[in-house]
Amino acid sequence: MKRFISALVAAALAVSLAACGGAASSGASSGASSQAASQPASAVSQPENTVESAASQPQESEAIQVAGLKGPTTMGMVKLMNDQEALEAPAYQVTMYGAADEIVPLLTKGELDMAAIPANLAATLYQKTEGQVQVAAVNTLGVLYVVTTGGDVNSVADLAGKTIYSTGKGTTPEYVLNYILTENGIDPASDVTIEYKSEATEVLATLQNAGEGAVAVLPQPYVTAAQAQVEGLTVALDLTEEWNKIDPDSQLITGVLVVRSQFAQEHPEAVEAFLSDYQASIQWVTENTEEAAQLVADYGIVAKAPLAQKALPACNLTYLAGSEMKQALSGYLNVLYQQEPASVGGQLPDDAFYYGA
Repeated sequence: MKRFISALVAAALAVSLAACGGAASSGASSGASSQAASQPASAVSQPENTVESAASQPQESEAIQVAGLKGPTTMGMVKLMNDQEALEAPAYQVTMYGAADEIVPLLTKGELDMAAIPANLAATLYQKTEGQVQVAAVNTLGVLYVVTTGGDVNSVADLAGKTIYSTGKGTTPEYVLNYILTENGIDPASDVTIEYKSEATEVLATLQNAGEGAVAVLPQPYVTAAQAQVEGLTVALDLTEEWNKIDPDSQLITGVLVVRSQFAQEHPEAVEAFLSDYQASIQWVTENTEEAAQLVADYGIVAKAPLAQKALPACNLTYLAGSEMKQALSGYLNVLYQQEPASVGGQLPDDAFYYGA
C-alpha cells in the first residue's frame, strides 16, 4: 500500500499543487468541529483496510468524513464547516490537511468519504483505484495570474520576448502557461524565457529584486500577498480568462470534490444532501466576502482576514456539477493529457468518472 501511494503521489501531486498554492509537506490541519481541530489526524486511527471493506463498515460517528486542503479549494467550505460546529451531532466531519499526500491514503483506504483535491489528482486516483473514486463537483476554477511591475503587458501577445518567472516546472502551471502561449502564437521554447522556481515565495523574492518590468505567474492567494510586498506589482492577465478565450467549452480548473464510488452507491441521499449544503456554502462565501474572509482566517487557510478578503474574489470559487462539470473538466484534463499523460493517470477518465453526469 505504501509503495502504491508513493508512486501515485509522485505521478500526480507535483503536477497539481503549485497551481493550488500548496506544498507536498505536512501543514496545519483543522476541521468542522473542535474535535477535528484538536485531532486533525483522527481518521488515521482506523485499521488499514481496502476501500471495499472499510466502506462496508459504518462510521461510528455516522458523520460523512470529508477532507479539505489548506488553500483555495477549501475556502468555499468554511460556511459549511462553521455551521457544523454549532450542531451536537454534526452531519459532516471536515478535516483540513496541509498536503494532498496526507489525504490520498485515507481516501483509498475508505477512511474518508469525500475530499476536495486538485483536479488532475482526482483523474489519477480514478485510474489507479480502477474507478473507486468519482468526481462530484468542481469547486475552484483557475487561480493562476500573470503579474508585472511594468505597464506594457496587456495581452498574451505582449509576453513575447519577456522573461517570465514561475513555479511548477513539469506541473500544471507549466502546462497551462505553455498551452495559452502556444494557442496565442508564442513558442514557449523560443519566443519567451521562462525561469522556473521551486516555490511561490522564491518567485516573490525574485520579483522584489528584478526591478521594473518584471513578469511572473503566481497563484492566489500569493498574488495578493505579493502585491502587499512588491511596490507597483499589478495583475496583467487572468489565465482563467485567457483559457476561456481559447476554449470556451472547457475551463481552467484547480480543485474538485471527489467521493468514493461505493459510498455514493450505498448512500446516495446523504451524498446529495452534502452537495446541496456544499453548493450553498460556496454561494454564501462568494456573496459575503468580509464575513467569509474572517472564517478563512479563523480556520488558518490564510493568515489574516484582510488578506483573505482581498484574495477571495480572485480565487474563482465555483460550483459545477453534472453535465456542466463534465464538459468543463474533461476539456481541461484533455489539455493536460496532451502535454503529459502521466499528469492525469496515463489516460483520460471514462464517463463513469463523472458522478451525476
